[in-house]
Amino acid sequence: MGAIESGAKKKRRRKDLRNAVLATIGIAGVLAVAAVAPNVVQLLKVTGATDRLRYRAMTVLGRLKAKGEIEFIEREGKRYARLTPRGKELLAFYREKLRLQEEKPRRWDQRYRLVMFDIPEKRKRTRDQLRLTMREIGFLRLQDSAWVYPYDCEEFVALLKAHLHIGKDVLYAVIEEIENDAVIRTHFHLPAKS
Repeated sequence: MGAIESGAKKKRRRKDLRNAVLATIGIAGVLAVAAVAPNVVQLLKVTGATDRLRYRAMTVLGRLKAKGEIEFIEREGKRYARLTPRGKELLAFYREKLRLQEEKPRRWDQRYRLVMFDIPEKRKRTRDQLRLTMREIGFLRLQDSAWVYPYDCEEFVALLKAHLHIGKDVLYAVIEEIENDAVIRTHFHLPAKS
């Protein structure tokens, strides 16, 4: 495995662990800090190397705290982690992203969802993150700043806009028809026009 692949794999693992810690705290509401690591291990269904994973979970807690996604509270001499409003927002975003990736409606409602954006060059990193996220979900790129998806994704787009702080720069539209949509129908395995 090359250096680039190895680096990408590390980033994915770190992101998975972060999301697992967020989900664990989100499910429990308030969770004792000492209990976070065993719950994360159980959530990830990881066996072996638990001491190393426990250390990483504690490091993740520190990063989540630094980013303002969790806060620590003291009750009866014990330390607990709790999601902040920002953490709840982030957890909702990841849940919706996962839902869109895994659940496709059985029937298509014959409408396309078009996401268009105009993000300035000075926010290029945010623009690239938006494109990457939409590609991960399965959106089809029509043009650099116009992407299409055949199923309802309004909640996801709203959460994505909040997550990336790009409210006015992104437009969401539900449209009935797109000219020459055979490529789109083929890409999403939709029925041909009758």
